[in-house]
Amino acid sequence: MSQKEYSNENLTVIWRPERCAHAGICVKMLPQVYNPKERPWIKAENASIEELKNQIDHCPSGALSYREN
Repeated sequence: MSQKEYSNENLTVIWRPERCAHAGICVKMLPQVYNPKERPWIKAENASIEELKNQIDHCPSGALSYREN
């Protein structure tokens, strides 16, 4: 299973495209971080660690996860 990683200073967002259900919750909760029309589409530096963790915990498919750096 492939995955892509997007980091800021303290947190790495891990995205597994095969699992993604495209529910859009990530974009709705943190539009300043997630923009599917841009590359890279995840800009982890645009939110706090707490905001990112909270949003990732709401991902219904489990396509998003994280690890602290």
